[in-house]
Amino acid sequence: MSRNGAFAVAFHTLFVAFMLAPLVVVMWMSLTPSNLLSLPTTSFSLRWFWAILRHSQFIDAFWFSILLGVLSASLAMVLAVPAALALARHRFPGRDGFVALFLSPLIIPHVVLGVAFLRFFTQIGTTGTFIGLLGAHVLVIFPYGLRLVLAALTTSDPAIERAAISLGASQWTVFRRVLFPLMIPGVAGGWVISFIQSFDEVTMTVFVATPSSMTLPVRMYHYIEESIDPLVASVSTVVILLTFLLMAVVDRIYGLDRILVGKG
Repeated sequence: MSRNGAFAVAFHTLFVAFMLAPLVVVMWMSLTPSNLLSLPTTSFSLRWFWAILRHSQFIDAFWFSILLGVLSASLAMVLAVPAALALARHRFPGRDGFVALFLSPLIIPHVVLGVAFLRFFTQIGTTGTFIGLLGAHVLVIFPYGLRLVLAALTTSDPAIERAAISLGASQWTVFRRVLFPLMIPGVAGGWVISFIQSFDEVTMTVFVATPSSMTLPVRMYHYIEESIDPLVASVSTVVILLTFLLMAVVDRIYGLDRILVGKG
């Protein structure tokens, strides 16, 4: 069994510290008793966490983001499962083109998508509607769910499905009793990642959201344009902690190695 050398350990330590440093700074700043964004050095306070309760717009935006994230992630997975089955289990003309089309939102800048959605919704008369915002989020997060479901299908052995068919099982029975249980880690991981992406999306959403359908990241974006107090840092800390909690629950139930890497 090989072990990492001192250089590899130092490199990975610096890499992890570099990735976590912005989160640590934001969480540290949320504990300041000052009225300005600053790092507390002599005293700490939870005043800005209690201040969240006095700003109903953040609480309303939070629950709206939860609703939007749940619906968009669920719809994205409903579309991702049959798409992944078709791409992983069948070979047909234009397959590579469909793969590129389905994954294209990953490479298109979200600011471009936001402008395109705004123009499209204006032309069809759905500007500012919840249906339009939901459709935009589904399109943006769909590739994340598709990739994880494809990974789960790629690691499963098609011989198991053929064995079930040879024993008289119908296509629906094979899917329900054999294939879908093998896909559950990918589906669960895809849903979680899609939900997080939908919840945190701001660049595209700022173009299509309205005051009546404003998500939490957009609300925070508009707030920091008008104020420089640490309230946004405390809201960000709550979101960071909830994200860690969600990932910990998923890791406890399925294991992040199985979901994200396909291990085991």
